[in-house]
Amino acid sequence: MSPRPLAARRQLPESAADANDFADALLAGLRSDPKQVPCKYFYDADGSHLFEEICALPEYYPSRTELGLLRRHAAEIARLIGPDVGVIEFGAGSSDKIRVLLDALRPRAYLPVDISGPYLRSIAAQLRSDYPELAVHPIVADFTQPLSWQPFTRGKRAGFFPGSTIGNFEPEEARAFLARTAKLLKGSGLLIGVDLVKDPVTLHAAYNDRAGVTAEFTLNMLERFNRELGADFDLAAFRHRARYNPMAGRIETHLVSLREQEVRIDGQRFPFAVDEPTLVEYSCKYSVPEFVRLAVRAGWRSARIWTDAERRFSIHFLTDAG
Repeated sequence: MSPRPLAARRQLPESAADANDFADALLAGLRSDPKQVPCKYFYDADGSHLFEEICALPEYYPSRTELGLLRRHAAEIARLIGPDVGVIEFGAGSSDKIRVLLDALRPRAYLPVDISGPYLRSIAAQLRSDYPELAVHPIVADFTQPLSWQPFTRGKRAGFFPGSTIGNFEPEEARAFLARTAKLLKGSGLLIGVDLVKDPVTLHAAYNDRAGVTAEFTLNMLERFNRELGADFDLAAFRHRARYNPMAGRIETHLVSLREQEVRIDGQRFPFAVDEPTLVEYSCKYSVPEFVRLAVRAGWRSARIWTDAERRFSIHFLTDAG
C-alpha cells in the first residue's frame, strides 16, 4: 500500500544543535552494517499524529488495554503515588492516559517530555485549558539521554512511562534508562506500562495492520529525512516490514529496499541493495518476572503489578529500593 498524502504540518528541528544531532545520527546509522536508525526519529508532528491513529486501530491492543487498566485501577494508583506530586511523563503522546492520572491524582504540576516540540506544545496548551489549576511545563528533550530537572526539583515527583515504550530499548539499555530514572525520582515512584510475551499471531497483527497505518508511520521517517535534511529517499522504493523474533522476544521493524538504489544526503551517497533492511525499531516483550528482575537490577522495588484478564499487558508501580 502506498502512503496517503500527509497533512501540511511542516516543521524543522528545534535548533541548529538538534538538526546537527539528527543528521549525525542518520549518517552514522546508514554507515553502519547492518544499517539502522534510532526509532525516536519517528516522532515529528506527522509521526506523532500517525501514532495516535495506530493506537485506535482494532489490531493494536496495547493502548486500549493499558488505558483500561489505568481507568480500572486509578484510585489505587493515586493512593500509592500519594498527594501533592509533580508528574513527569517520559515520551508524552496522546493525552488520554495522562488525563486518567490527572483526574485521580490532582497533582501540583505536570512535566511532559517529548522530542517533538510542536506536538508537545499543542498537547500542553490543551491540558492548560482543560486543567486551569495545573502547572504544565512541557520539556522538549530526548528522554533517552540524561536529563536535568533543576527548575522543577521542589517537592515530591512521580514518573509515568506508558505505552510499553520501554520495549524500544534493548534489555541493557532499558536497565540503564531505569537506573537513571531511579536516581531522578529517588524517594518516589515510577508507573510504567510493559507489553507482555504472547502468541506471535497477535503480535504480527498489531504491527502489520490491514489499513496500512503502521507502514505509513514507518515510511514517514523517510519523509522527515527528505524534508528536514534534504535527503532524496524515494518512499515508493521502500516497504515496512515487522516480524516477531521469538528467540529475542521482540518485534523487529525494518524499512526494506525494494530495488538496488542510491540515496544522497548532505553530499554523501548511500547504496542500498535489493531487499536490504534498515532496522528502525525493536519492541521487546517481557514476562512479568523478567521485567521485575530488570527493574530490581536498575535499583527499583516492585510495589504493585496490574494485568488484564488475558495477560496481554501489564502496568508496574516501582518504588525506590533504597
